[in-house]
Amino acid sequence: MAFYRERVAPRIINVVCGSKSLRPLRARVCAELTGDVVEIGFGSGSNIGFYAGAVTSVTAIEPSDVAWKLAGKRVASSAIPIERAGLDGQSLPFPDASFDSALTTWTLCTIPDPIAALREVRRVLRPGGALHFLEHGLAPDLKVQKWQYRLDPLERRVAAGCTFTRPVVEMLTTSGFAIKEIDVFYEKSAPKFAAAESLGIAVPA
Repeated sequence: MAFYRERVAPRIINVVCGSKSLRPLRARVCAELTGDVVEIGFGSGSNIGFYAGAVTSVTAIEPSDVAWKLAGKRVASSAIPIERAGLDGQSLPFPDASFDSALTTWTLCTIPDPIAALREVRRVLRPGGALHFLEHGLAPDLKVQKWQYRLDPLERRVAAGCTFTRPVVEMLTTSGFAIKEIDVFYEKSAPKFAAAESLGIAVPA
């Protein structure tokens, strides 16, 4: 199981999360990023190419060596400096108020303790900073939620710990964020149980 999680799953995620259908969503969530950005769950660098022109640097938090290796060509071709500087979003190795913006895309579903990770993000944001998020989670419809809870055990095995049922907005507010902008919708290229998306901006409350 460790071999699958460490060596196989990152390659599957690279393909699935790098699909063309998701590119417009990546463009939307990255559009207003500014300054020094910390990206939690950098993965294989699928957001490279969508960073806004006001971004000056990106600090990548990514636990998977395989994912970072897959990101190599994208990182090398980026006009924006990108550095891998952490492995664990739940414990960021930076002083308070280190970044202007933070970014998560399909990350909070897998982090073992997403509340701890969000509190760390809040800690390292500078005054006036914001978290830009694009996350799938618990659906707004009860019928879809029932399927999510039924399929969660299988999802966690197949997708290296990913879960369908995390309440994105509740996690953000519990962690000390206020929602500035949000769009909740079903992404059309996947079944509803896997495609309940929340895209928006949150700021420290």
